[in-house]
Amino acid sequence: MMSAAESLESKLEALQSHFTWDLDPRRSKLFRLKDNLEDIGTEEDNIWLGPIYNLQGFIHYKLGFMEEARAFFSRATEAFQQLKTTDEGPWLVVNYGNLAWLHHHTGEDEKSQDFLSKVDALMNKYPAPIKGELHLEVCAEKAWTLMKFDNEKKLQAAEYFQKAIRMEPNTVLWQTSRVLALVSASKHSDSGLDDDIWEDMRVARMEDPKNLYLAAVELKESARRGEQIRDEAQELAEKILLNPVSSYRGLKPLLRSYRQIDAFHEAIDLAERALNEHPDSRYLKRCAALCYKWKIIFSKDRRPNERMISRAIGLYEEVISLYPQSSLVKQLDLANIQAKSGQGLMKSDQTYKKLLREVQDPADKQMIYNSYAKYLNFERQERNKSVEYHMKATAINHQSFFRQNSIKALEKIRDRGRNRMCREITEFLEKLEILQKVNRQ
Repeated sequence: MMSAAESLESKLEALQSHFTWDLDPRRSKLFRLKDNLEDIGTEEDNIWLGPIYNLQGFIHYKLGFMEEARAFFSRATEAFQQLKTTDEGPWLVVNYGNLAWLHHHTGEDEKSQDFLSKVDALMNKYPAPIKGELHLEVCAEKAWTLMKFDNEKKLQAAEYFQKAIRMEPNTVLWQTSRVLALVSASKHSDSGLDDDIWEDMRVARMEDPKNLYLAAVELKESARRGEQIRDEAQELAEKILLNPVSSYRGLKPLLRSYRQIDAFHEAIDLAERALNEHPDSRYLKRCAALCYKWKIIFSKDRRPNERMISRAIGLYEEVISLYPQSSLVKQLDLANIQAKSGQGLMKSDQTYKKLLREVQDPADKQMIYNSYAKYLNFERQERNKSVEYHMKATAINHQSFFRQNSIKALEKIRDRGRNRMCREITEFLEKLEILQKVNRQ
């Protein structure tokens, strides 16, 4: 017979909750998620405000900030009640489940049991439209949450949105979100979007014409397919700038549309214009910094002038200070921009050595190795050392864009046959292929 504690644990494990959805990101990823959620903003008309607060609560719990977690879960309750204009409903199932778990983890099992009872009452009063399935509101929140994680979870998110849509086909937001999950999962695909997803996005745009983020994502994909987008981009920019600052308004994918057509100056001008209207927005500073990076690192034009590089460095230094716990990518960007300045490579070298020494998380280390390998190749012309760091990135058993990028770099060097390390590269890649086959078995 189970003890009371075991019985409680069993009931908690059966809940639909962030605590049971296999969300166990690394600490550095938690900080990035936390900042990304903050950049969405807290506009009261945001239909995802409840899920945002729920996820923030879970993130703060994972980071060890219990009181902050409790506060965010309470805000989620309030947000759901305000958005739904009622005190109860199936949309509170996940939130109450989270509170049940949090009270259990803080030793308040009576309160935990109270929230378990509330979950049971809601599920009895609001059964799922399809027997044996999750309630559509639970499906939608689970889907939205999974979208914030890796590609595998983004594909799961699309499936959960599809389940919710089957139960309630007229909810346009879920249709849009499903498409965005699929697009996001395809972000690093060499071939771009599948035609089926592209068609789904076109349909979603017709169904959700006021969604500026979706419009910007579609524009970016149109640019990738070689379509002319400038006029539409300018029109969309005006609409985006009329809205409050939020990462959900579509500015960043619109800027990426300009990058897609090598219109770096237009991207910079738009980002600076937005920043001029909201000079204290850290998110807009982040967007502007990104545009300068594109121009300085990727432009095929003549070397950027020192004034532009100075502006980029200033923005990046400010962004790093505004995102102190989630700025690793920005620190790498800054090092690569500093390398393009007339001041030499000393600062870039110092940044890379500091990060190589201090960062311990394997996935983050992999990203640093990949970036450093390219820096060594293109800025320092240290080809053999570059190969060594591509190997280091590849050797870390974490599937990511950076690992694949390093593998492709090594394959390209091997196939050219001009590097004295070609034999070592060949042996390394052969061993890697054997290991991958073993892991797949």
